[in-house]
Amino acid sequence: MTSLSGSIGQEKGCRRCDFCKSIEDENRLFLLAEWDTRESLMAHLRSDHFRVIRGAMSLLKEPYEVMFHTLFHPEEMEKIQVIERPRSGGNGR
Repeated sequence: MTSLSGSIGQEKGCRRCDFCKSIEDENRLFLLAEWDTRESLMAHLRSDHFRVIRGAMSLLKEPYEVMFHTLFHPEEMEKIQVIERPRSGGNGR
């Protein structure tokens, strides 16, 4: 899995890919990847690398869980209009 995470990290659109083991449970493993666009992620999910991961997961004794989280970077905060609301109380500010 470690060598596979290095290969995934070379895929177009992959910003980073890390393979980690849980501190609390040595039998719990994580593959964390960050993609620049949804399209890059979808291309990865159709790739040979992901097929190898799925094949490896099918060999596990315990059930596995796959989670996807959508995040945005701080530089994208400029695109969000923040509405400031007046505070209640004290000095009228």
